[in-house]
Amino acid sequence: MLLMAKILVFALSGFLRVVKGFDIGLSTKCVEIPEEMDMCHEIGYSEMRLPNLMGHTSMAEVILKSTTWQHLVHTDCHPHVRTFLCSLFAPICLDTFIHPCRSMCVGVRDSCAPVLACHGHSWPDSLDCDRFPADEDMCLASLTKEYKYLHKVLPKPACQTCPAVEEFFTHKRVLEVFCDNNFVKLSKKRTLLGDQEYNIECQVEFITQGSLLPYETQNMIQQWLLINENCTQKMTQTHRPMVYLLVGKVEEGIILVNQVYRWQRRDSQLTLATQKWRYHKCL
Repeated sequence: MLLMAKILVFALSGFLRVVKGFDIGLSTKCVEIPEEMDMCHEIGYSEMRLPNLMGHTSMAEVILKSTTWQHLVHTDCHPHVRTFLCSLFAPICLDTFIHPCRSMCVGVRDSCAPVLACHGHSWPDSLDCDRFPADEDMCLASLTKEYKYLHKVLPKPACQTCPAVEEFFTHKRVLEVFCDNNFVKLSKKRTLLGDQEYNIECQVEFITQGSLLPYETQNMIQQWLLINENCTQKMTQTHRPMVYLLVGKVEEGIILVNQVYRWQRRDSQLTLATQKWRYHKCL
């Protein structure tokens, strides 16, 4: 069974440390992972154990409690945040429960707790890392060091004080701001069923791009909007579609947005600044 898990479950492959586990017993059953659990789709398996490792006994309870974590997963605050949470909310159907290792919990907690704090929440007692087994037991281990070698380490957005949203400016001042930063980003807001949704529809123009690729910069800004959701909600008081120009820096591996411009349809100064930027030389 353990060999099967390594073959079938790419999200778990390489994480599993096998020593010994404990029997599940007859009180649990295998069920399909419901459609409502978006964060646990496409993880390499389609069935989960119920009750799960969070003690949820009904599918309605699982869906309700897991939904609150989907936003955190989308921020990509840690490489293994999805694996960690799904191993608890939707554990794979094997002859034994496989807990996440304490080291995986600590890694996810240390990276993701600041994101929760940005939204006014603390790391919950139900995910106290001391409740999980040490790495020498049977558990899912975090391979953070190996991950860094196999994947490019990208700058990360951080929870920050909301940048000012400028509405009155000259094109010369906008060009000065561009020169003081190293990326410019267009972000379009649209309304979906009464909720605010921010879409990244234009590529980031990096003044100093380095080795970053367009799709990487797009994902980074999307993460910034998710982590700093309180800032995106303050950008506008209306539900009308709007376009914003985000200007910021990447410093010591951290993405910071320093200025936000609301781009009105007839805003000649911002349009002129973006046209002149192609030929502009910073002092």
